[in-house]
Amino acid sequence: MPQGKIVFHTKSLKARIALFLLIVAALIFGFYAARWQLGDMLAELTSPTDPQVSDIADLAESLAPRDPRAKWLAATAETSVFSTAAIDSSVGLFCDTVRLSPYDFRWWIEYGRSLESAGRSVESEAALSRAIEIAPNYAHPHWQLGNFYLRQNRNDDAFRELSLATRNDPAYRNQVFALVWDYFGHDKSKVEEVAAGAPDVSADLALFYAYRYQAKDALRIWNSIPEQEKPHFQKNAKVLAQVCADIGAFREGVEFSRQAGIDPDAEIEKITDPGFESTLRSKEETFFGWKIDRADGRADIAADTSVIHSGKRSLRITFRNYDRPNFNSIWQNIAIEPGTRYKLNFWVRTENLRSGGPPLMEVLNAGDGKILANSTAFPLGTNDWRQVSVDLTTPNQSDGIIVRTSRSYCGDTCPIAGIVWLDDFEILRVQ
Repeated sequence: MPQGKIVFHTKSLKARIALFLLIVAALIFGFYAARWQLGDMLAELTSPTDPQVSDIADLAESLAPRDPRAKWLAATAETSVFSTAAIDSSVGLFCDTVRLSPYDFRWWIEYGRSLESAGRSVESEAALSRAIEIAPNYAHPHWQLGNFYLRQNRNDDAFRELSLATRNDPAYRNQVFALVWDYFGHDKSKVEEVAAGAPDVSADLALFYAYRYQAKDALRIWNSIPEQEKPHFQKNAKVLAQVCADIGAFREGVEFSRQAGIDPDAEIEKITDPGFESTLRSKEETFFGWKIDRADGRADIAADTSVIHSGKRSLRITFRNYDRPNFNSIWQNIAIEPGTRYKLNFWVRTENLRSGGPPLMEVLNAGDGKILANSTAFPLGTNDWRQVSVDLTTPNQSDGIIVRTSRSYCGDTCPIAGIVWLDDFEILRVQ
């Protein structure tokens, strides 16, 4: 069947008039549509901080008088003028915005904030509540209403809304935690009151505490997460281990590193892999195992299976005229008890070791990096295995120590040559 066609008989006067009116209507529609699009585009692309925002807002409104975005820009421009008239004007313009777009929760939030600025708190609460009615699962409306309640000293209502914000959107969690932390003078009970009991919220709260040097509370919150849920937050556990290591909270860091599977054998008051039996890892791969920095090829560091004190391996360091004033290329973070006496024991062997500044081991306080004790310098020449002991007392506020290689100072360019083997480290509490 042939397709039908609409044919205008332009010889007819009525047809000509109809066609003319159709063309005029199309032109009028196109003109106003173009104006509306231009006004909307100006409103969308103009920042409220633009110096010419008021003029652009007026132009956008004149081009698109019924566009909510243009009304919003005009209302926002008024908020930069601190006067009663400007506040009242912005309230009216925001009211026009929600009237033109009544189902956009963002405009209701803006309207509610403008009403609060005008001192109309009852209406402000109603507008912010309307935003939640429109978008109940979005965090932003709950965040705004929670802040409003805090400013009104309605803490119970604020906690309810802020708790919903933490549950609905991870991006708002730190903002909520930080707000309550600062508002209530670092009161942990208040922060935990707004933290919803969901495991993912607890995992983020643990991070929040760790970044604020509250490692014990970070571990407490982390351990409140059911064991079957923790594998879902291994990324958090790794970051928690890193943060605790960085701030010197080694006792908590050991637990996070164990649970993250990074250092499964790490323990408090124990050297991990004391005989170098495991695969050596780079400094980025472990927090509480031996860290190895091979940045200088003149000091070759490797496991040795042929020269051992016990077990199957030792650590061999081959110096090839290494001449840096420091040798801190091998170290381990160790969690300890504060204010406690310890003895560090290890075994050393040397072959053709020559230097005016021989290597040695030193112990640092993790909290401030100060040296607590040094071993004697490793014996020059060739020597069979001998045990070296270091006595130290940990500071009262210390959570950890760092055991690392070093060297005696003999100038800025003092070479070392020869081979050193290390094996069988242990740290013992002295009664």
